[in-house]
Amino acid sequence: MSIELGILGADGRMGAAVIRAIADRDDVRLGAAITAPSASQLGQDAGEIAGSGPSGVKLTSDFKTGLDACDVLIDFSAPKAAIDAALILAGTGHSGRCKAMVSGTTGFTPAENHAIETACENVALLRAGNFSPGVTALSVLVELAAEKLGTDWDIEISEMHHRHKIDAPSGTALLLGEAAAKGRGVDLKDTQVLSRVGVTGERKTGDIGFAVLRGGGVIGRHDVKLAHDREMITLSHDAFDRSVFARGAVSAAVWAFAQKPGRYSMRDVLGF
Repeated sequence: MSIELGILGADGRMGAAVIRAIADRDDVRLGAAITAPSASQLGQDAGEIAGSGPSGVKLTSDFKTGLDACDVLIDFSAPKAAIDAALILAGTGHSGRCKAMVSGTTGFTPAENHAIETACENVALLRAGNFSPGVTALSVLVELAAEKLGTDWDIEISEMHHRHKIDAPSGTALLLGEAAAKGRGVDLKDTQVLSRVGVTGERKTGDIGFAVLRGGGVIGRHDVKLAHDREMITLSHDAFDRSVFARGAVSAAVWAFAQKPGRYSMRDVLGF
């Protein structure tokens, strides 16, 4: 029996990539394709929109009907939509079979982040700024290096994405920053430097810096530099195709299907 997956943000770039990734597997099938009420392609076949052929699932803006038609929801949308979906799933009025949510949405404010996290009391909530196995491994390496090398080594994180990306730094860059902060035993919000303009003064010991580039069709490049007075380590990851994230999200959804309510990450999926 196949696990039926719903997609929130089904007509976006990542939504379409996830639909194609689902079509490539025998153990899952598309159960629901949800998008905004203003979407121009409502009512059309989601598989045909994504380029994977007819799926028999039409693009809808009806949250509740869509959630009742799937076992796990994969979310690549916007913060408000992701929060709404999570709270519906976690609510006492939700009687559908969908009890797990895999979210790759980024750009949350602290208040929005808190709102979606409350859902994990009743839902298996797996959140990731990046679903690539390679990035997950990179975050583990960054954490280990930050822990072992100490604050004598300056940490700078740079990222580049395509011109259409709307949030900065990327969710992946922040994920790597969190890994570095965890390795040092500090809170990222207390040590992050998100931009530098003008006369900034000397770099403070322990800062975790970020630099952002946008241009062309770059899928994603992330570099973490650990710099000492006499040497430097660079840990890098390049994504060559958006399908790596989509395939990772589908694998995460299959894993989340069997989990109890709680908060999970890609490290849990991969056993790190």
